[in-house]
Order: sequence, then C-alpha cells, then structure tokens
Amino acid sequence: METVLYNQKGEEVGKVNLPEKVFGLPINKDLLYQVATSQMANKRQVLAHAKTRSEVRGGGKKPWRQKGTGRARHGSIRSPIWKGGGVTFGPTKDKNFKKKINAKMARKAMFVALSSKKNDNQLAILDAFHLESIKTKEMAIMLKNLNKVFSGGRVLIVVPENNNKIRLSSRNLPNVGTIEARNLNALEILSNKNLLLLKDSIEVLNKLAK
Repeated sequence: METVLYNQKGEEVGKVNLPEKVFGLPINKDLLYQVATSQMANKRQVLAHAKTRSEVRGGGKKPWRQKGTGRARHGSIRSPIWKGGGVTFGPTKDKNFKKKINAKMARKAMFVALSSKKNDNQLAILDAFHLESIKTKEMAIMLKNLNKVFSGGRVLIVVPENNNKIRLSSRNLPNVGTIEARNLNALEILSNKNLLLLKDSIEVLNKLAK
C-alpha cells in the first residue's frame, strides 16, 4: 500500500509504503467502541466525594442526655439527619470505573483506527521535520503548509521518539498535539481529526503489529 510522502513545506517528495497489517484493516466499529470506552473509563479521575458520618469533624459528644428532656434521642450532631452531618449514600472516591481490556484488542483497535484515518484521507506522512530551535512560529508555518492535505480540525503529530523541539514548539498551538508512536492508542487517534506521522514512526508501528 503506497501513499504520498510530504516534506515540511507541504510538497510531494515521493511515495512511501504502508504495511497492510497496520493501515489496511477493515473497519470494526464494535471493537473501536469497546476499546475506546474502556480507555476513557481508565483515564477517568474520581473527584466527587461526600463525607460519611465517620469522616465529618466533631460530633464526639452526645448532644444531650438520653432521657428526660422531651426531645428525640440523638447520639451525635454528625448524624446524617442533622444539618452539617455526614451523607448517607453520597458519591465516594472509592468507586472504581476501570475496565479491563486485552492488549491484543487494544493493539488491533489502534490499527483499525489508523486504517480508518487512511481511508478517510485524514492521514499524512512527513519525510522529516527539522527545527533549528524551539519555535512555535516555525511549527505554525509547517502546519499551514499542510492545510491543502488536511481539511481543518485538530492535528496529532506522531513522532518515532521523544522530540522536545517538536513537542515544545507545538504545545502553545490550539488544536495541535504530539505523541510518541509507541504510546499511540485508539482513543488518541479517534480524539483527533487528522494524523501527521513522521516517516520513521511507521517502522515503530510496524514492530508493534508483529
């Protein structure tokens, strides 16, 4: 499978072979849904937490004696029926939203998502990207040169290994993200409309398919 190879000026400089087992898989919506929802659940942070009566401060002393006052019996002012008391069935941080997903399923879902991007013309391969220094302006110019390839929307730049120049040059640009090829997953692919792969990233992905 061949596709066009671009340089950072947005010019076609040749062709590049894409492995069929990574970029030529048929769409599988059920697999993508199962893996993407699992990955979203695993990223979820549990923040909502209501204190129970044992966690609320104070209330150690019995508010009044058991008998003889004419009032109802109470053992603590931190009872759930008191204002300022604990919550009976409130949300807690102990809730676990994580879902187990097999590594093979997650890997195949990533390749299905990559194949979908290829079929929808939302994937571009860049031969190389050279930055003299960390410059957001240079990154913006490069992405502007590739406007004819992409139809607008968020762009995810996939690099073969950690590249601080690319990462730091793009972090202040809206709708632009970077990720190492070894960390790529189906959720990241589906969360970004367009993918820009550096040519050397293809080999990293190909090794993951073996």
